[in-house]
Amino acid sequence: MHSFKSDEFKIRVLTKDDAEEYNALLRYAFQVTEADLAETGWKDDEIKQSKFPVLERADVLGCFNIIDQKEELVAQFAVYPLDMNIYGERYEVGFVTSVCTYPEYTGHGLMKKLMRKSLTRMRDSNKSFALLYPYSIPLYRGLGWEIISNKMTYVIKDRQIPTKLKEPGYVRRVQWDDEQFKKLHTHFAAKTHGCLYRNNLAWEEYFRWDEDDTMVAIYYNEDDEPCGYMVYLISSDVMHIKELIYLNREAQLGLWEYIHAHDSMIDEVRGNNYYSEPIAFELDDSDIKETIRPYAMGRIIDVAQFISQYNCDPDGPGGCFSFEIEDELLPWNNGTFVIDFEEGHCTLTDKKPQHHLSMSIGTFTTLLLGYKSAEKLLQMGKIQATYDAVAKLDDILYHEIPYVSDYISVSYTHLRAHETKAN
Repeated sequence: MHSFKSDEFKIRVLTKDDAEEYNALLRYAFQVTEADLAETGWKDDEIKQSKFPVLERADVLGCFNIIDQKEELVAQFAVYPLDMNIYGERYEVGFVTSVCTYPEYTGHGLMKKLMRKSLTRMRDSNKSFALLYPYSIPLYRGLGWEIISNKMTYVIKDRQIPTKLKEPGYVRRVQWDDEQFKKLHTHFAAKTHGCLYRNNLAWEEYFRWDEDDTMVAIYYNEDDEPCGYMVYLISSDVMHIKELIYLNREAQLGLWEYIHAHDSMIDEVRGNNYYSEPIAFELDDSDIKETIRPYAMGRIIDVAQFISQYNCDPDGPGGCFSFEIEDELLPWNNGTFVIDFEEGHCTLTDKKPQHHLSMSIGTFTTLLLGYKSAEKLLQMGKIQATYDAVAKLDDILYHEIPYVSDYISVSYTHLRAHETKAN
């Protein structure tokens, strides 16, 4: 490890002129070679061109070491702009990715400086919330991030697939570029807390590795209206369900009826579930293998901006609460905010609060996103307040764990997760 002075480093926005250094740092940090990429479906021209859209569409900051008046990229931090449904409100958010530093430059606080500057730029562009997939939960927790969603996986034997389903609609396999397929996801995102609205790059990233071999099946109701879809791959007698979404119960059962229609072709079904609700209970034979792990972490960037859009339960009792927030990274969040909850809306106010609570910005984030209730956080020692205060707050807030399924890498960082198309 070298000892460097802080004034030897320069932080600036990366442009297409920095593409080679940006790409080299990514591939070194994540140990991805051109041979790896070729084996996983990349072509030579794709390898060369893939990095340019990132630098055009994302806000990428780089930290440079100045050596003999020349800049050498040593760390980087990318934020891709997306929209997210947070309790029915469409928020502009930042999706953090491509976070990496050359090993010899770790331990000098470069990533913390990049993060602070990047989150400041998000705030200036009216983004009050950010999310990421952590490589180290403790590290990001120390910087104000907290877990907001789960990823569940399941394995169901062919004999355990539901059999007594007879829904009135029908399922049709469609092409990858079918318009109804993508419109369905937009419709789903508009009604699902935590879901990200996919733009073109999000679609490209999420399904890049599976497109050639993956099937898309849409469930239509009796009126020929699309109500759900599944994206799946059959390989080595296993049906791998990449994604299964539905707008109503009929579509959910109709898609499982379609899965059962493959029972003579497969030995088991493996899939991912982002609803944070185990599926075992719904099966006649619930003795299945089902796992759960934390998935996305989130962070409120600007409390005042975030609250201005935030919705609460209109049937709740309402009330005025004082929140003392601790945020060591972003000083504008470090203080006391008095929030008036009234008829489903939230506003900052000068009123005298009825209740007082103290917590970190990470705890505040997971509370307002619905991952944990105030009562649970109080029991865990994450909130300092009276039981009466958290009980009343829980009556006001919604309690729904976010549905977050997309992995926007805007790089090669998720290659390892897709080394075989069966994953």
